[in-house]
Amino acid sequence: MTQFEQLRRAMAQAGVDALWVSDPANVRVLSGFTGGKDGKVLVTPQGATLYTDARYTVQAQEESPLPAFIARPPETYRHAAAELSGLRVGYEAEHLTVAALEDLREHWDSATLIAVRGLVQKIRAIKSPEEIEAIRAAQALADQVFGEVRPVIRAGVRELDVALEIEMRLRRAGAENAFDIIVASGPRGAMPHGVASNRVIEDGDLVTIDMGARLNGYHSDMTRTVAVGQPSEELARIYRAVLEAEEAAVAAVGPGVRAADLDTLARDILTRHGLGEAFAHSLGHGVGLEVHEAPGLRGTSEDVLESGMVVTIEPGAYIPGLGGVRIEDLLLVTDGGHEVLSRSPKEQI
Repeated sequence: MTQFEQLRRAMAQAGVDALWVSDPANVRVLSGFTGGKDGKVLVTPQGATLYTDARYTVQAQEESPLPAFIARPPETYRHAAAELSGLRVGYEAEHLTVAALEDLREHWDSATLIAVRGLVQKIRAIKSPEEIEAIRAAQALADQVFGEVRPVIRAGVRELDVALEIEMRLRRAGAENAFDIIVASGPRGAMPHGVASNRVIEDGDLVTIDMGARLNGYHSDMTRTVAVGQPSEELARIYRAVLEAEEAAVAAVGPGVRAADLDTLARDILTRHGLGEAFAHSLGHGVGLEVHEAPGLRGTSEDVLESGMVVTIEPGAYIPGLGGVRIEDLLLVTDGGHEVLSRSPKEQI
């Protein structure tokens, strides 16, 4: 079944005849167009059209197999209106701005506009072989850079210096940061999103490094917590508990596994170590054109893993005033189980 066949089936289930796609990642996966926010796709019962403006005429022709209409709003909306009279038209509620929705209502007054969520994202959750290779390349680069930077993580070095070293090496290799690099040392390790600061790393610190590469539009995501010198026994105990939870959850990944069950598995291990309340976020998420996408690996998730999904497993424990630990691997779900794409070693503390 093609992507558009899957999408039209999902549209029918959502009660819409057509879909206005405005999320840049969704536009790319449906059309191949990489022009980001300057591209839209209209999916109708008869076909699909890429909408962009004259700056992208050549790019649209080179990248997309879809017919393209080259114009700016409001001409874009007027052109699309001809196909939409009397139809129920879905729009991406999680992406479309209020102003853009008002424009649609003005020009598509003969259609019924319906907010929808996650229709294309569910299709994106299962990656094509080409997408898997793109993510694999992004993760291989991240592993390479982490290995090069690991010796820099030592007492007397600022967190910012570590982050800058990572970013510089990624950019020299033709990539970008997948997200703001997290370098959280010492007590700042208790901040799950502790982006790099001016703090100077000290002897005895645990340092959490959360990084990824964005290469050719696709992302990787990995976290390692490393020791500088000899951490306290309590920090070492927390590290070992998180590592146990992470390795158990990784081992359980496979097709047919409920995402919520994976979260519960890791959370129960940390709870047995007295760290259940210190695990302050979900176990993981999908990775692809966005660094956070479907499926969601959280306790309330209804997602079930399928072959071709790429997910993270990243339990953590965060103790205010002391520090924290997070360990994260990037995995491909396969027919027979899983493949761990992140190859950077995990330290034994």
